[in-house]
Amino acid sequence: MNTLQNVKITVDAGKIIGDLEHNWRYIGYDENNYTYTPEGKEMLSRFGILEDAPYYIRAHHMLCTGNMHGVYKWGSTNAYIEDRQGNPVYNWEVVDEILDTYLDNNCKPFFEIGFMPYHLVDPKCFDGLSDWEKYNEYRRLFWAYPPKDYRKWYDLVYKLVRHCVEKYGENEVLTWYWELWNEPDIFYWRGTHEEYCKLFDYTEAAVHAALDGARLGGPATTDPRPGSKSLKFLEDFLDHCANGVNHVTGKKGTRLDFVTFHTKGGGFRFDVDAPKMTPSVKKQVSQVKTGLEAIKKYGYGDLEVVLSEADPDGWAAGGIYDNKNLNFRNTEYYASYVACSYNNIERVARSMNAAVKPLAWAFIFVGERCFEGTRTFATQGINKAVFNLFKMYAKMGNRELSFRSSHEIDVLKYKDEFGRGEDPDISGMASVSGDGSIQVLVYSHHDDWDIEKEYDVELDICNISTMENASIRHYRIDKEHSNAYTEWKRQGSPKYPSKEQYEAIKGKDGLELFEPDKNIRVIDGKIKVEFKMPTHAVSLIEITRA
Repeated sequence: MNTLQNVKITVDAGKIIGDLEHNWRYIGYDENNYTYTPEGKEMLSRFGILEDAPYYIRAHHMLCTGNMHGVYKWGSTNAYIEDRQGNPVYNWEVVDEILDTYLDNNCKPFFEIGFMPYHLVDPKCFDGLSDWEKYNEYRRLFWAYPPKDYRKWYDLVYKLVRHCVEKYGENEVLTWYWELWNEPDIFYWRGTHEEYCKLFDYTEAAVHAALDGARLGGPATTDPRPGSKSLKFLEDFLDHCANGVNHVTGKKGTRLDFVTFHTKGGGFRFDVDAPKMTPSVKKQVSQVKTGLEAIKKYGYGDLEVVLSEADPDGWAAGGIYDNKNLNFRNTEYYASYVACSYNNIERVARSMNAAVKPLAWAFIFVGERCFEGTRTFATQGINKAVFNLFKMYAKMGNRELSFRSSHEIDVLKYKDEFGRGEDPDISGMASVSGDGSIQVLVYSHHDDWDIEKEYDVELDICNISTMENASIRHYRIDKEHSNAYTEWKRQGSPKYPSKEQYEAIKGKDGLELFEPDKNIRVIDGKIKVEFKMPTHAVSLIEITRA
């Protein structure tokens, strides 16, 4: 690795480059019934009170059939059943409870339409099975089949959207997102590609018949890579929407309001004593580039793109008892990875004139052991370092300032997928608020979590015209700041902390100052802030009028 001693960052407070869209305001999780548990409500409330709320919430299993009890990697609402004569019976009670919880906590739905209700699965799938076996097989994967009757699916979607309009109001529902299914290129969909396109056509017709201005997107495929099945599925879907015969109208094309696909930084296999593996920012950002190229190829370059799962890895439910490498999710590394990947995704998007919004697939697991290493924002009610990153994001202003770093790295140019032999990416962004206050977010990240180096950062801010004396506040996420995991280790790494241990750990889970606030003189419209930064860290510097 090259020796890097000094990093120079320059922010021009007089050069506004445009609006700063808070594109990170998207989260999701598998377990829809966890939403209205006490733990779920508490987690959503933490996002809802952030300064840039509302946050958009995506969850799986929104139309599945079951006992409607929160379960690990599963959920159900019983929104649709059929009576003994085969007549549809709609029940929105649980769907409403989920949506109410979002809205009551200042969040909004990113409504994933799926999966297939039990009574809409083709009965032939259950031939030869007992009632108990039918239910078990349905829960295992039969919810992934196409509907036995596409008209009944249309009616379900239409009534769902109309119900939401009648309950929450047209103006509110117009702000929501609707997305069809999840990862239909793998086991989440047991039909053909053509059957997915048919399902999309019927879904599109139903959604827009219920509310013409509603936003519907898809196909939520897995990470696109050159030559992959996922990329072909995405391209074939886009081709269908642009040029195919609509299964409902018989005419050319299907309305598409936004496009979704997923990106992951790597895979972690089940291996308790696995050799060292790390996520790859380059890998994840490369997937974004490939997906955007496909979208542009089929004429959809102007559409909004949501990466409806955008994460360091693809195994949300796994933890340190499945693969010890997943411990990175407990640490400051998770925060620096997200900051670095989101920043690089934005760079690629701008280079391709695209609007891209990443969605973090992480929430809670009710009843988990403390710092179990699942991909979550909190553990036993204790905020992880990564959640404090979203607190930093929330403090950013709405107008973006010119930001330059001497050590901004284009990760796509790494010779190695994991950046081996390369310096860390030390970069960020800057903004200004309506009151003239300035916010500068700086991160340092390398994919190798074992690298521990410290760098001297000189932050120069010029063309400040809104203040003569400035107050500097510096927040930090690193091993010793805004990091409850470090305190948890000091307390003996208890799986279920005692009251005293819990209070000590909880006391370190908030966003912490790196140093005391200080006032400095603005001379010729300039100020200088100097600080040290380790390899894995995020800083937020706020400059306000003293």
